[in-house]
Amino acid sequence: MSDISREPDVVSVEYEIAGSSEHSGEYVAENILVDRPRDHSSRWSAANTAPNTKQWIRLRLKQLCVLKSITFGKFYKVHPCNMKEFIVLVGMNEDNMTEVLRASLKNDATAETFSIRSRNRAGMPFPTRYVEIVPISVHGQNFNTSIWHVSLSGITDEVYVEQVRLRHQEHREVVALRQVLKHLRQRRFLTPVNQILAQSGLQLEHPLVTSLHEAFVLQGDWSRAEQLVRDCADVGLLRSYRLACQARTRCTRIHGLDADGDVPCRRGGHAMCMDEHNSVIYLFGGWDGQRNLDDFWAYDVAQDAWKLLCVATSREKNGPGPRACHKMVFDSKTGSIYLLGRLGDADRIDTSHGVGTRVVDHPEGPVLRNGTIEWPADNAFARDDPRLAMPLANLTARLRDQLAASTSHMAPHCSEFYRYHTRGLDAGKWDLLSFDTAASGGPPLVSDHQMEMDCEAQVIYVFGGRVVDAEWESLKFSGMYSYDVRTSKWKMYNTSDAYASQPSIPSRFGHSMVLDPRSQTLFIFGGQRDEKYLSDMYAFHIPTNTVMELFSNFTAFGGPDPCFTQRAVIDPEAQEIYVFGGLTRAKASSAPVLESESPYWIYRYDRPEIPGKWSKILPEGPDAPWPQPRYAHQVVYDSKTKTVYMHGGNGGLEGEEPLSDSESRPSSGDGSARAEGGRARSRGPVSAPAENADVETRLDDFWRLEIIRPSYEEITRRVLFEIRKQQFREMCEDQPSIKALTFLQTRVSEVVNHSDPEEAKDFRSLLSAHLLSAFPRAAAENSSPSRPTTESGRGSTRADSPPPRKRSRSNSPTAGDKSVIRWEKDPIEVDGSGPSPERFRQRTEMFERLMAFINEDAKQPDQNLVDMISGDTLVV
Repeated sequence: MSDISREPDVVSVEYEIAGSSEHSGEYVAENILVDRPRDHSSRWSAANTAPNTKQWIRLRLKQLCVLKSITFGKFYKVHPCNMKEFIVLVGMNEDNMTEVLRASLKNDATAETFSIRSRNRAGMPFPTRYVEIVPISVHGQNFNTSIWHVSLSGITDEVYVEQVRLRHQEHREVVALRQVLKHLRQRRFLTPVNQILAQSGLQLEHPLVTSLHEAFVLQGDWSRAEQLVRDCADVGLLRSYRLACQARTRCTRIHGLDADGDVPCRRGGHAMCMDEHNSVIYLFGGWDGQRNLDDFWAYDVAQDAWKLLCVATSREKNGPGPRACHKMVFDSKTGSIYLLGRLGDADRIDTSHGVGTRVVDHPEGPVLRNGTIEWPADNAFARDDPRLAMPLANLTARLRDQLAASTSHMAPHCSEFYRYHTRGLDAGKWDLLSFDTAASGGPPLVSDHQMEMDCEAQVIYVFGGRVVDAEWESLKFSGMYSYDVRTSKWKMYNTSDAYASQPSIPSRFGHSMVLDPRSQTLFIFGGQRDEKYLSDMYAFHIPTNTVMELFSNFTAFGGPDPCFTQRAVIDPEAQEIYVFGGLTRAKASSAPVLESESPYWIYRYDRPEIPGKWSKILPEGPDAPWPQPRYAHQVVYDSKTKTVYMHGGNGGLEGEEPLSDSESRPSSGDGSARAEGGRARSRGPVSAPAENADVETRLDDFWRLEIIRPSYEEITRRVLFEIRKQQFREMCEDQPSIKALTFLQTRVSEVVNHSDPEEAKDFRSLLSAHLLSAFPRAAAENSSPSRPTTESGRGSTRADSPPPRKRSRSNSPTAGDKSVIRWEKDPIEVDGSGPSPERFRQRTEMFERLMAFINEDAKQPDQNLVDMISGDTLVV
């Protein structure tokens, strides 16, 4: 995350009050300097309750620092004056403040800590001298807003902060100079641009883009411009545009079988991992609606075939017993699979009350109680029929043996840790690495947790999950742990302490966690805590042990509703996270639903510590196959082929389908909120039935999901369409109409996607917008060419194009005798064949449109200098 050397420790930052809006009575701003939660008067309180009146407190840091977090202390009990929504701004001076946080406080007595954005869009840390807190709302209506206590944390190391200050100032100079260079070039001051570039050594853009500007704007060399566009595609300069295009999913049902014609049975809450090098997917365990499973399967992608590795691993030496809600990871370096966690058949027994559970589903059947098999005393068959005495004794022994076998490595509430070898001399064998990870500093027995592995560093990370212990009805959650494979040691991270000086990650279960190994960042989001589904998202930077809250509610930023048992995978190269299915719940009081209208999402990020953008993944087409909604399923990702594989889970409710697969499964991540099986591609929210529902459907379908976007050839075609539109426009003004019409019907038409309604409409409009409205040639020589109509000027709006961005415009004053900007030929245009002023403006505007296809780091700034000026003030 850091471009400077390793960050020093974060410490408390002292401050003084620099100013505030008017206060009420004795509640002055200086009161927030001390934390007196039981002192009713120890607070700042605004004087005005009007909603449109700005209220604020400004703090001056006693020492320049890189600010990391802000903590708000509170009154010792709920108070109607407690601040609710607020904004935090920071800056080096009081006249230039930047918003770095927008959040809200709970109306309780617990102090809350929030991450402060301390890096700019380029990922560079910036220093802070002033902090401004702006309340937006209060918890009680018509009450004055109160802030009780504020403490700050950051990096104050003088050497480090001075390096940050100097680099940040240099960055600001570069940004300003590039902005000026763009402005000068837009106005045709080419000689100053070249002089500044030569003197400063600055690079305005990628050399190919500079050449494109020369060919397109200055020379009108269309063939060379088109070749340069192809060159840009070849070197990856169109990559950002492609990734920003609407993603779609090509779904293919996989029907591969094993040698006996079998496939893994219906299940949910199972675990999968993938050996990408050998293209093999491993699947283990799960809940089939009646019992936990311990079968172990492998799917060979190239052969399109399953293989049953073991029908019951509990019978193998050191093998894991039946389980669900566990997790597996694959180590690509050694070919090992690591397995942790479970929710087994006996794990929900509350041993503190001596409660038993039936071994068979019969009121007079044997009962498992405290690890033994017992028969009811009033069982007439067991008591009175001597012929059954021996068979029942044998059955009891077999049940006891079966229980012992299935729980031989599953001591009550002990967290076993397993390793399976897929390569080498031990291939096909299990190792029991730990009988109880909690005893060696690791996590307790958990279910519905998440586990990721950094194969290069040989470290496994585990976060969250519901703790499985003797008091099941009492909700407990696990925290963040790492396991070093080389040293066989566990480490616990303090990421869930709400009272820590830095932001914390609330513990949860049924969430998602993915690892970006390049930036050493874990992304954690969604899941359930208590009765609430979560819609928050955090980035945990492993080397610095730093937590950054990316979203307190990603639904408000275009993301999914609060979700539970959704599944996620990451593509670190594309910097994208793909999210599939899961239960959603808009409010804690509402019933969970399976969202069937495109329940798949993409989260794109440029830098892990900066909030990215959410967007839906749509089907490939209206009639394309699409998996039915589900939760508690499993997915793996093949980064080489950019393919997601999805298996099983719990299906959605659909009244038109026959119900099947009866069960009364206890609450877990395999189905803590019930949902019943349904028909694929239902098109509305699918409600999950009540907790006592007795019908659920497990799925056994297996899918290949390919994330598809326009190819580079398709994107290149779109750029060529833009170039040829400008070429046709100029031909209409300068050449015979028949020649322009022929060019339209041939050269322009061949780069048009005529099956796209919007693009075909844009193509047809060219005829009326330019050719039919062209001035007579004699008049055209003495007048400026007409400007394009709005329709043809903006181009087509495609369904798979990136979201519209604020396009750079020339924003130039009208040319005239008194204007300082005349777009006259620059002395550097020695050949005298440069475009006229009006044509230079036309081409410049079109060049700005072409820049929408180019990566941000390879082109001139998007924003215009004149757009940054508000009145007489430069807005930064």
